[in-house]
Amino acid sequence: MKRWLTRRWPALHWPSIRGRGRTDAGPLLLTAAVIAAVALLAGAAPALLRAAADDAVQDTVRRAGQDSNVSAHADWERDDGPTGGRVRAPRLAGNVDDFRARATYALGPDLDAALLPPVAVVNGPILSITDGTAPRTFQFTYLAGDLGGPAVTWIAGNAPGPTVTGEYVETPYGGPPWPVQVGLSEADATALQLAPGDRIPLSDGRGRDMDVRVSGIYRPADTADPAWRLALSLLRPVPGADGVGTTRFGGLLSRESLPDARLAVDQDQLRRTVHFAPEPDALTWDTAGALASRVVKLKATSGSSADRDESLKWESQLDTALRDARTRISAVLTQAAVLLTGVLTATVLVLLLAAELLVRRRTPALSAARQRGAALPDLGAELLIESAVVSLSAAAVGLALARAAAPGISWIGAVPVVLAGAVAGPAFGTLAAARASRDRRQPANPAARRWIRATGRLRRAAVEAAVLIPAVAAFGALHQRGLLPVASDGDTGELSGDLVLPISALALGALVGALVLLRLLPLGARFALRQALRSRRPLAVFGAARAATTAGRALPLLVLVSTMALASFALILGATVTRGLADGAWSTVGADARLDVGADAEAATPALADRIAAAPGVRQVVVAQVTDSARVFTESTPLTPRLVVVDADAFQRLLATTPLPNAPALARLTAPGPGPGDVPALVRSSDGVLGTGTRLQLTRDDAPAIRLTAVGTAPSVGGADDVVIVDAAALADAGLPAVPNTVWVTGPGAARAVSNSGVAADVVLRADVLRAQRATPLTTGLLRLAWTAAAVLLALGLLGLTLAAAAGASERWQTLTRLRTLGLRPRDARWVAAGELLPPVVVAAVCGPLLGVLLARLMLGPLDLRLLTGQAADPGVVLPWWLLGLVSVALLAAAATVVPVESALRRRDRLSEVLRAGE
Repeated sequence: MKRWLTRRWPALHWPSIRGRGRTDAGPLLLTAAVIAAVALLAGAAPALLRAAADDAVQDTVRRAGQDSNVSAHADWERDDGPTGGRVRAPRLAGNVDDFRARATYALGPDLDAALLPPVAVVNGPILSITDGTAPRTFQFTYLAGDLGGPAVTWIAGNAPGPTVTGEYVETPYGGPPWPVQVGLSEADATALQLAPGDRIPLSDGRGRDMDVRVSGIYRPADTADPAWRLALSLLRPVPGADGVGTTRFGGLLSRESLPDARLAVDQDQLRRTVHFAPEPDALTWDTAGALASRVVKLKATSGSSADRDESLKWESQLDTALRDARTRISAVLTQAAVLLTGVLTATVLVLLLAAELLVRRRTPALSAARQRGAALPDLGAELLIESAVVSLSAAAVGLALARAAAPGISWIGAVPVVLAGAVAGPAFGTLAAARASRDRRQPANPAARRWIRATGRLRRAAVEAAVLIPAVAAFGALHQRGLLPVASDGDTGELSGDLVLPISALALGALVGALVLLRLLPLGARFALRQALRSRRPLAVFGAARAATTAGRALPLLVLVSTMALASFALILGATVTRGLADGAWSTVGADARLDVGADAEAATPALADRIAAAPGVRQVVVAQVTDSARVFTESTPLTPRLVVVDADAFQRLLATTPLPNAPALARLTAPGPGPGDVPALVRSSDGVLGTGTRLQLTRDDAPAIRLTAVGTAPSVGGADDVVIVDAAALADAGLPAVPNTVWVTGPGAARAVSNSGVAADVVLRADVLRAQRATPLTTGLLRLAWTAAAVLLALGLLGLTLAAAAGASERWQTLTRLRTLGLRPRDARWVAAGELLPPVVVAAVCGPLLGVLLARLMLGPLDLRLLTGQAADPGVVLPWWLLGLVSVALLAAAATVVPVESALRRRDRLSEVLRAGE
């Protein structure tokens, strides 16, 4: 109780607080500026990246198109009549409305809020148009939304109506074709040369004639209406929709003609589906995970496709698209966290160095206050109040600027900086005041002195072990689990605790490298001193002696080496991503330009290739038949790889003259097959199922399958994970000649040559793909952060150099001024000062970038940059040596300016004042 009563609150001396603040306003403002700048970066960067993540989710859904729709379909209730026929249902359109409402209710409120209003689609079977020689197909469709079908204007005839009147009509099975009325678009009517009242010559899959008549011709009021995307043939003829060389036409049904369409086809041939298109603007990174889980659960509760009832059967690829987007976003967020952790670590070191400089300036005043009786808690509290006010105010300013520049702020990143700025100064100041009043003397006993030295070495070893052990654990965790968060239903999108250690691997690795150099620098300085003592140059002796004296200072070297290594890593990361995007564009396109020839123009592909090859600026032209989801079988497993039929020699020359990876195994495709009748093939599979020696079968319609034998690994074609490549001549000898539908073109004139092809083809330019990839929100955000982090780290390194020089300037020039009494000239004094300052700077300028290269080699693989660059494998590390050299030159140039500036500032120091100053 007595001890409790003797405790008191610190007694603050406010005039001392204000006086120290006014005296050291410059260092305090510098500390505040550093805290504010880094708080701005740490507060704005995560918010900007989260906004980029939202944009990336929305962009992914937009690119997915109809594949991202959530759709439900169900079978109809049978329409059997009492007399063995089929009964016409005049209220069938109302049944579709009920079906749409039932599907909407089954979605649930969370999923329904992220989707556009539903559109019900009722499709008939694919019918054949019997007149003409070209293969043409026809399908009638009914569209119905919450406000009815898409608006149209009837420019000829009328909307489709019922073909019979009366509430109850029954038609026998096997009777004559039931008539049905449809509307045609202007484009379809012109292509078919039909007018209102004409009968469309159609037959079903069993060759039975259909009675489908044109009631009118319409013009859509708004072709951008989302409902039209579900049936493009209602707007215009669609080539290739039902196979190579075919063209599909569409007929629009109305509410009145829908019951007739049901009777015109068999019981199970009219399919009804409700489509829910996602609303991209309503999707965010936070809601993507929950929506994907909801879609998965919806599909899990879906009725079986074998069930012939009215149960809802759900289909969607929205969960897959959202899952892929979240994987890429998670990778980018962790990559950004790695960079920000490095910036925060360097900032904390710089703040410690600034606090050390401030305490050096204040040591006489703190010692005097302590000797006058000031208590250590009182001094510590005064210093803490001052540093806390400066740190919190600066952080508030930085976060306010971040809030103005970004859609939100993340204050967590500013916490380490604020703590370092608030605690470092008071801790160092309290220790300095305690040393001023300490009465401990150097022991005369040698054993006691050895004990003190051993204790100091143990403390240093403990500090180094405290950094080394977490660094080893961080790199182990990084290479074992990577940086992607573990997927779970409860994933909130935030970085989980198990990622803290691998994310810190970069910062810890830089600190370990700096500590190793801190161990080696004194040894090198002492070796240089021994060599200088053997020479006859006094300036070398003085400079080496000063360097050996100051080589043991830890903070300056830690700051310089860490900032240079981290800045170099950021530059390497940015250069690697930039090169990876370029290589990813090459992999996606396969050349400078690619033509995907339409089905109607495939016969003209060889002549088109010859014409393109003759164009100016074209170096190579390679044609191939590329088939996605080809029907290939192993012994018992069906596969759907991308089948590429190409001239192997020409394709190998194309790969050899582009940045694409070479494929020497292509030469094996022209050699005889391993077995009689076998066609050599190169295979590539994402799961490793297809390997060398695997036997495959390529199925054909109305012909025996062709046997393929894998003789090597195929290169990636168009970014596909599953690829099978065969030689065109070898496949033709096996009885399946290739029909080229793809043209790869290289050369500076490739873009101009393919743009004037004159055939129906999709033009894909590598420059456009690269531009689109660079403009994606995630890529733009990470690259900007990498370049910004490199600039901030370089600035912190230069600031650390300035602070380190300023911290030792008084002692250094006091010694040099005394040496002037021995005849040292001012110019010689500058050389000695340079000899003291340059060793740690040279070590940081040379070893810092090399350490950054080593960290990049160790870390860029687990960072999963391929998810950002769009490559099949992780991009190779790109070393921008000219940028790394620029970092070293900037540091050396800054060091070269320090000595002249110090010399100019110390020029007015009087020798008498220096000699009277004492120690």
